[in-house]
Amino acid sequence: MSRVGDWSVSSQPGEASGAIRRAPLRVYVALIVISFFIVAAIAPSLLQTHGPLAIDLTAPLQAPSFAHWFGTDQSGRDLYSRIVEGAGQSLTIGLGATALSIGVALVFGVIAGLVGGALDNVLSRLLDVLFALPTLFLALLFVSLFGPSVLTLVIAVGVGTAPGYARMIRGQVLSVKGAPYVEAAKALGHPYPRILWRHIIPNAMSPLTAMMTLGVGQAIVWAAGVAFLGLGVAPPAPEWGALLNAGRNYVIFAWWLEIMPGVAVVSFALSLTVVGRYLQDRLEGKI
Repeated sequence: MSRVGDWSVSSQPGEASGAIRRAPLRVYVALIVISFFIVAAIAPSLLQTHGPLAIDLTAPLQAPSFAHWFGTDQSGRDLYSRIVEGAGQSLTIGLGATALSIGVALVFGVIAGLVGGALDNVLSRLLDVLFALPTLFLALLFVSLFGPSVLTLVIAVGVGTAPGYARMIRGQVLSVKGAPYVEAAKALGHPYPRILWRHIIPNAMSPLTAMMTLGVGQAIVWAAGVAFLGLGVAPPAPEWGALLNAGRNYVIFAWWLEIMPGVAVVSFALSLTVVGRYLQDRLEGKI
């Protein structure tokens, strides 16, 4: 292995593929689940058995069967096809919220870590206050102010999860900015913006690579929670949280309306967590 800055670079082309081949069985299962939902998000028609919005008033609230794998809802719509259709919205919310969260956290974390002094104290106390507030509370507050939509959910969950990332980035910046290779770059007369973008930010973000994978799953769960409380995407959109919210009125005699979307949320988030943990352990040299 050779190192560039603080990045680890494989000197052998087959080393990365070898690491994948040595992965535990749970990682393979998680990758299969993630691949299924990615295909569902990109090309849902390849996996659907019915039209996700097709109403069949002759088949409302049918239990799972060969005709309808996950059953039907109160309007006779095929629940499996709606869950497949909703994968795109849920993945968009997860990726968008995580990207926004990292972007906001990068600004606050880097400024706090680099500037230090009074500004660092102010930003750190602000981050502590925001971090102490429940993420779901911040997301609900934002959605209630600006109304439910996919964009609102992205912003709400992204802002709600940003304080945690900002605290981690600040800590990484504090440890990286005094590293020998940063001091060497300063001694060589490199301009500070170049040092920032070539050394400090990449190496401060490196340990968070796996955390981003975990963050996508976490964001999907938070978005589903907000939507379950009735502040998500408006019906008949098949976003997973909206499906959970729509099915709660029928849970006693149509259990599949809650169980099946819940399984989709849990399986996707759990699979992302398994892969993220594995990547984190690989980066930290634990396996």
